[in-house]
Amino acid sequence: MSDVLSLSDAVDFLIEQAQKNGADAAESFGVDSTAVNAECRQQKTETLEHAQTSGVDLRVFCSSRPAIVSSSILEKSALKELAERAVQMAKTVPEDPYCGLADPALQAKSLPDLDLYDESEHDTQQLLELAIASEDAALSVKGVSQSNGAGASIDKSHIIMASTTGFRREYRRSSASFFVSVIAADSSGDRETDYDYSSAVYFTDLEAPDVIGKKAGERAVKRLSPRKIASQTMDIVLEPRLAREFIGTLTGAINGSSIARGTSFLKDCLHTQILPAELTLFENPHKKRGAASRPCDAEGLPCQSRALVDHGFLTTWMLDLHSARKLNMAPTAHAARGLGGSPHPSSSNLTLSGGTASPQELIANIKNGLYITQLFGQGVNMITGDYSRGAAGFLIKNGQIAGPVSEITIAGNLKEMFKNMIAANDLNERYSVNAPTICLPALSVAGK
Repeated sequence: MSDVLSLSDAVDFLIEQAQKNGADAAESFGVDSTAVNAECRQQKTETLEHAQTSGVDLRVFCSSRPAIVSSSILEKSALKELAERAVQMAKTVPEDPYCGLADPALQAKSLPDLDLYDESEHDTQQLLELAIASEDAALSVKGVSQSNGAGASIDKSHIIMASTTGFRREYRRSSASFFVSVIAADSSGDRETDYDYSSAVYFTDLEAPDVIGKKAGERAVKRLSPRKIASQTMDIVLEPRLAREFIGTLTGAINGSSIARGTSFLKDCLHTQILPAELTLFENPHKKRGAASRPCDAEGLPCQSRALVDHGFLTTWMLDLHSARKLNMAPTAHAARGLGGSPHPSSSNLTLSGGTASPQELIANIKNGLYITQLFGQGVNMITGDYSRGAAGFLIKNGQIAGPVSEITIAGNLKEMFKNMIAANDLNERYSVNAPTICLPALSVAGK
């Protein structure tokens, strides 16, 4: 029988075999994962899962020709064949002058302890009880008619990366989360759905299930009996959940891969003002227990905290090695990758700060607007910045939130939307992207 290697030995063995087969450079990425999941619907068990998986990949370079392969089999014979195939592939693909590993002198010499791993154990029954408790709280809200389902999960990973540069990193990380989704109904037969969730690195940092369940139920009930409105120009307020998504659009526009391809509407905006002067978008990859924290990037470069946008001015692109070389710039340690994938630029923990007004004060200044709680569709053109999304939420009249509205579309151009954005001060730093309530003045609204 073939020898089955540990994850650490498999990573080292693949690099050794790649060099034996003629690779000029190589790196291997290995992951041991444990996933525990439980789901229920109407207080009845639907899913109980406990899965453990292992996998390794190998990225090789023959001159400037790269190739990547992966396997979930850690037997020596299988890994030997994998390395042979990777080198053969690399010798036949087109050259890429921008590929390659990091300069060893630039790679991290030590990794900070970011407290990213929860040692505590939780079985499927405990997760099921959490899901049922959140669903029970949601179903107890008057007007909620039934559940769309609730679930809880825990994921734990042991990650190893090593390369022929001599770099080696090894760390563990975990995540826990739960959600609940419900349907509300009124006497006229109108039905609306909504949800809420909580996520954290540590299980004990999750929000209380009765709080999340109640929020989900109340959100669904408030949306009952929506009306349609006429097409017009209106001020748009995005709740924090949607504001986080909106700021994610900004990070996509400063992604080095998009800039290098010329496919971003911000491609000519480096060191220019793209947000109001009072706003700063700060990145902190070394946040303790941060949702997107990382001790170094996926290419071994040490991460650092920085203002991506400093008092309105765009200070940098998010660059991995490939995009940095293509743009003739220094990398910014933004590389991320999963098993079997090549590195790509990605942000870590982001916080949009600088707003001074409360959400109530922000809304009080709006005579005719919308408070948006749901967005639909993918109507974002990252090349032109044109933005058009289906939406639902609540009417704002003379500074007060009125009844629910639906079947509308909001539209504008992202450059102007970002530059005119007004942020509130209700920042909650629980997520990988953190943003307060924001107002986007004078957008086009298509209704009836």
